[in-house]
Amino acid sequence: MTEGSIAKHLIGFSIPMILGNLFQLTYNTVDSIIVGRYLGTDAIAAVGAANPIMNVAIFFIGGICMGASVLMSQYFGAQELEKLKREISTTLFAGILFTVFMTVLSFLLAKPILKLIDTPEEILGTSASYLKIVFLGMIFTYLYNFFSNTLRSIGDSRTPLLFLIVSSLLNIALDILFVVVLGVGVPGAAIATVLSQAVSSILCLIYINRSIPLLHISREELVLDKGLLKTTIEYSWVTAMQQTCVYLGRVFVQGAVNPLGVDSIAAFNAVSRVDDLAITPMQSIGSALTTYFAQNKGANNTKRIWKGFLCGNGMSTFYWALLCAPVFFGAEAVMNLFLPHGGEEAVRLGALYLRSMAFYYVMPGWTNALQGYFRGMGMMTVTLISSLLQIGTRVIFSHILAPMSGIAGIASACLIGWGLMLAYEIPMFLIDRRKRAADKLPEA
Repeated sequence: MTEGSIAKHLIGFSIPMILGNLFQLTYNTVDSIIVGRYLGTDAIAAVGAANPIMNVAIFFIGGICMGASVLMSQYFGAQELEKLKREISTTLFAGILFTVFMTVLSFLLAKPILKLIDTPEEILGTSASYLKIVFLGMIFTYLYNFFSNTLRSIGDSRTPLLFLIVSSLLNIALDILFVVVLGVGVPGAAIATVLSQAVSSILCLIYINRSIPLLHISREELVLDKGLLKTTIEYSWVTAMQQTCVYLGRVFVQGAVNPLGVDSIAAFNAVSRVDDLAITPMQSIGSALTTYFAQNKGANNTKRIWKGFLCGNGMSTFYWALLCAPVFFGAEAVMNLFLPHGGEEAVRLGALYLRSMAFYYVMPGWTNALQGYFRGMGMMTVTLISSLLQIGTRVIFSHILAPMSGIAGIASACLIGWGLMLAYEIPMFLIDRRKRAADKLPEA
């Protein structure tokens, strides 16, 4: 990404990530349908109770790998290939040790945590079994995220997409095998998840060893560099905390919706899916910018960094311009897709929310571009603080506005949260740009 067409690089890198995220969302929906249809309400409730805990662990691991990949991108951009290999080796070695520790801890605490969040007694045992099986396979979750982020650090986002598609299709097939054919129940769904992740991580390893000599680490090169480990931890823990806090914030927002009644809950569950579909491409552009900025920082390409920021931000804004009208004018039609039997009131509430969000979606486009800049330039603390400001404000105002304005108040809380995030990020961006220009370092 240090030379050639900027737009071509960003679009080519973003599209596989967008498709991968959309494919993941589709898979999650199919997975829930299989469990709900063949195992019943208690089963889907048990998996639903386990999912927030499972996702916190997954987002934490993903954040660790994302932080390490920024360093890999910088070393690759600077063509410090020996240092790149040491970083890969250090992250792999330390990450496996940390994941084993997390696996043991999570396995032991699965049931106590479920009790802590008031999981009903009738589904507690099933939820705990599901979680324990998933946690036993956490090493495969780490390895897939590690290999995927390593490939993305050198500009390859297509290969992780292919392995994600294989993993997702295999997961669906194994769900059908264990849940429908063999009648294993909810534990069968967990086993299907673990096995599919194992296959995807093994495929990534085989591909790297056979096709990407640059990333292949021999036994002699497998070392734990203490200096790089310290830097990696500084990058990774911040991104891990950021990913985890953002997800936890969404759980707390749900707490503001629940008292509004069944119609509002049904509407919010539907519009949350629309939010995910709408914002995912912006997040993918932000991830592409992270790799782009990191590589160009390593290569000391001052002007190219600034041009890349303008190009990436322009892409997000253009995407929003295409999205706005269909969401605004098609709000009721979209709600009817998600709530064919949800009732007129749920459709009305969801449409009210989406008509506001159609205009607000431009703001996460801008924040994701800025987040990509800060991550790529190594300013991880800024990304954490801005995310905490955004999600904290959103949670607080959701609880303030929802009782007064219903689900429309949740949309207003999103606007306030994104607004405060930009109010913090834009000055930090301008300050850093001036500082780098004064120090004759790569500027934004």
